[in-house]
Amino acid sequence: MTSLAPLVLRSAQLSAAILPGCGGALSRLDWIGGDGAPVPVLRPYAGGAGGGMPRPNQLACFPLVPWSNRMAAGFSYGGERYAIAPNREGDPFPMHGEGWLRPWTVAFQSASQVLLMLERRDGLPFSYRASLDYALRGNALVVTLEVTNTGVLALPFGLGLHPWMPRSPGTTLQAAARSVWMAGADKLPSHAHAQAMPEAWSFALARALPQGPLDNVFEGWDGKARIRWPENGLTLSMAADCGYYIVYAPAAGDFFCFEPVDHLIDAHNMAGGPARHGLTILAPGQRLRRTFSFTVT
Repeated sequence: MTSLAPLVLRSAQLSAAILPGCGGALSRLDWIGGDGAPVPVLRPYAGGAGGGMPRPNQLACFPLVPWSNRMAAGFSYGGERYAIAPNREGDPFPMHGEGWLRPWTVAFQSASQVLLMLERRDGLPFSYRASLDYALRGNALVVTLEVTNTGVLALPFGLGLHPWMPRSPGTTLQAAARSVWMAGADKLPSHAHAQAMPEAWSFALARALPQGPLDNVFEGWDGKARIRWPENGLTLSMAADCGYYIVYAPAAGDFFCFEPVDHLIDAHNMAGGPARHGLTILAPGQRLRRTFSFTVT
């Protein structure tokens, strides 16, 4: 039976709670105010009915490995076709890879750091070993996600994180990008807008999220983002060695998602091949590492 007890990390300014058995996810990340009271930086897990295992989408952040977001039912590579089944109720496509749906094991733990591991040597087509390192360093949480291809074939791999942020009326986002991909009716990218990016979606300067729904992938990101909550005075500065981000913001919701990722949605199936759209071809034994930082002031 998987334990639901979180591992709690602390620094002078931050507290983080991690659920290794639930996708290696964060259940909360809090700023510790001057009075010692926690202020949520990511949307905290509010608890589920009956005390059962939480759903990943109820948590504060989960890892994306060995790919991010939707994939159109599988992909072809190296002359082979790989079918991948849907993995989320109500969605026709496989979502967010596998790591968010599997228990991770604890390899190392201290007061301010934990290292988690995931072995998928029996995966089809992806066989891999993944590590997920959470480390609190003063007013920053640094997350390092790594994957090693343990299979016998070279395949395209991708990584990312899926954080959920509180959304208040004054929340602003700043994250410069070169273009945005428009989504078709199936929520897969259809074409990119560069010169004519909708003004409400241009986050080169800090701006509020649009009133209507937003669920799109942005390309040509410089790897830096800033989120401000004027109601509580907090600013979250994010950095990642990734060239893409996804914003999911339902209309009139009290949360939104800013997902740093290293590849386009459905990059496995886009024209020009997976490597052109951010995925990394890993030969057997090769590894890919991405680092993400969340700095709170």
